[in-house]
Amino acid sequence: MMKRLFSLTLLLKILFLLCTTTSGQPSAPAQAPSASTSTPTQSSPPAPSPSGPLAPSASSAGPADVTTILKKARKFSTFIGLLKSTQMDAEINSELKKKSNAGFTIFAPTDSAFSDLKTGTLNSFTDEQKAALTKFHIINSFLTVSQFQTVSNPVHTSANGNTKDFPLNVIGNGTQVNITTGMVNTTVDSTVYSDGQLAVYEIPQVLLSQGILSPQAQPPAPAPLTPKPKRATPLNSHAPSASTTTSVDSSEATAQPRSAPIMESIGVVVLAALTLCGFD
Repeated sequence: MMKRLFSLTLLLKILFLLCTTTSGQPSAPAQAPSASTSTPTQSSPPAPSPSGPLAPSASSAGPADVTTILKKARKFSTFIGLLKSTQMDAEINSELKKKSNAGFTIFAPTDSAFSDLKTGTLNSFTDEQKAALTKFHIINSFLTVSQFQTVSNPVHTSANGNTKDFPLNVIGNGTQVNITTGMVNTTVDSTVYSDGQLAVYEIPQVLLSQGILSPQAQPPAPAPLTPKPKRATPLNSHAPSASTTTSVDSSEATAQPRSAPIMESIGVVVLAALTLCGFD
């Protein structure tokens, strides 16, 4: 009997210990959510890739404006004034708007280049000389720096295309462009603008020529025609001479007093006849 009670008590203690050990153990960790039940996260936009300067759109693109280009450089104020006063800026811009044009090449002297001229030179020029000076810096075709190596000299400019009074020789060697006019020797310092139609090059000296400093004098106006002298009348002409006219006039003057006595005589005879007939 005692053995049974002891065995039963022992079993109860063992069962109590087992329950206590089970309740003291930590619970198992929760399972991680599966990929199918996870909430999707918002993806960030991709980083923009580097790019160059934006090209003008077709709608905003248009022909170049020569004065606007020179103003941006901020050292061609005097040359801009010449372009405007001679209306060459309007002529160039108008030609650039045409679909078929050969383009223009402009050698633009800086403001310091005009300052290097003899004092009062530009102010002493006539309007004709200023126009020739401006046109002498303009070539009526587009030329790149590389094309100066093969261009035919002397180059024709807008100054009436006369290469005798306006000689312009441009020689390039790949790294430098030399310009000579017979009076000025200079070089191209830099390219201000080039777009396939208009090329503007900076030069440190003003291009002068004999045709600018000594413009050709205008031919004098023809003298008015003098009237041709009248042909002399020959002596044997049928026209009556002065002496003849005078004699005729004098004969008529003398004839009038001679006819007066004759009329008086006729009147006396008629009166006498009537008297005799009355007596009969």
